[in-house]
Amino acid sequence: MAMQFYASPEQVQRDRSEYARKGIARGRSAVVLTYEGGILLVAENITTLRKISEIYDKIGFAAVGRYNEFESLRRAGIRMADVNGYSYDRRDVTGRFLANAYTQTLGAIFTETQKPYEVEICIAQVGSSPETDELYRITYDGSVMDEPGFMAMGGQAEAISSVLREGHDPAADLPTALALAAKALGSVGGENGATRKLDSKQLEVAVLDRRRKGRAFRRIHGQPLITLLEGLETVAEKDLGDVDAAPPPPAADGKPTVSAASEQDVASKPAATDKPEAADPAEPADGVNGDGS
Repeated sequence: MAMQFYASPEQVQRDRSEYARKGIARGRSAVVLTYEGGILLVAENITTLRKISEIYDKIGFAAVGRYNEFESLRRAGIRMADVNGYSYDRRDVTGRFLANAYTQTLGAIFTETQKPYEVEICIAQVGSSPETDELYRITYDGSVMDEPGFMAMGGQAEAISSVLREGHDPAADLPTALALAAKALGSVGGENGATRKLDSKQLEVAVLDRRRKGRAFRRIHGQPLITLLEGLETVAEKDLGDVDAAPPPPAADGKPTVSAASEQDVASKPAATDKPEAADPAEPADGVNGDGS
């Protein structure tokens, strides 16, 4: 009978942690930081696969690591938020609630499966002021940390965090905050330790705008992103970007009261202003027999 090799639980946990950390470090970095108008999420990304997304009205999601793994976590988080918001109240869906759910999921995967998830995610919730903003970092083993205003994930996160720590200002405007994020991401990865200058094609940028009612998430791309990277403040509020799958604007008179099928039925009938055809005197009227009954 073949003998199985014994490994202590501590050694198994160390091996899994080292495996996950190496996988996360091979990816490109992402940073999340607060500014005067909300929360800024920036990721170094040259592909069309998104690392930053919306979870709920005031909640954003950023991740690094294996795309298929954090994408499945993102979709599960959206479903959970929608179900709880519909079943109870939209105010019951908070960043802390989602962070706890992700903590339990990643913790169970790390301890019960042979291969841990190679992911690190951030749940950000924008508040009415910078002091009420919430940033939660959830690591591959289910650990959760409440970050104080800024955080970096993936790649050389420690070096990036040191740049953010030196220049972060919660009262800064959006161009200043974006310049700091681009500087932090470009401070690593250059040849022989040289810094890099990242342009709009290398960055994925989104904000949670505290001034917006309802859904606060919006992406910034194209010419508005180029303008912000140049440090200009002339970008109009409506030109900052778009919201993923934004709902249509409400009708002026509220919700529609008829369906598309009923509208077609109405269209097939003669209009109310049309004059009815004259009745043939030789034929009895509807519901009246020829004898007058």
